[in-house]
Amino acid sequence: MKHTESPSRKGDLAEYYAVTWLWDNGYEVFQNSGCDGPIDIIAMDNKGEISLIDVKTGAHDKRYGDNVYSAHTSRTEKQVELGVKVLLFIPTSRKLRFVEHKE
Repeated sequence: MKHTESPSRKGDLAEYYAVTWLWDNGYEVFQNSGCDGPIDIIAMDNKGEISLIDVKTGAHDKRYGDNVYSAHTSRTEKQVELGVKVLLFIPTSRKLRFVEHKE
C-alpha cells in the first residue's frame, strides 16, 4: 500500500481540504489537536455562529449512480447530542459538502 493510500493519510488530506474550503466560505477554523474525539474542526461563521464538524471521506455508493458518494457511517450518539455536522470530502473531485442529517 502506498503511503498516500493509508486510511489515516486519506483522512488527513480530507481535513486539510476541509480547512481551506471553510476558509473560502468565510469561516474561522480551529482544528482538533488530537486524533480522537467526536469533532475534527470547530468553525465560526462571520455572524459568530459556531459549527462542530466531523470530516468524512466519501466512498462511492453504487446504489445511486456513478457520481454519488456517501459517508457510509452515521454520527455517534455523542455527535448527535453535540449537534456535530458531517462535512463530506469527495476524493475524486476534491469537493466538499455538508451532509443533510435526519434527526
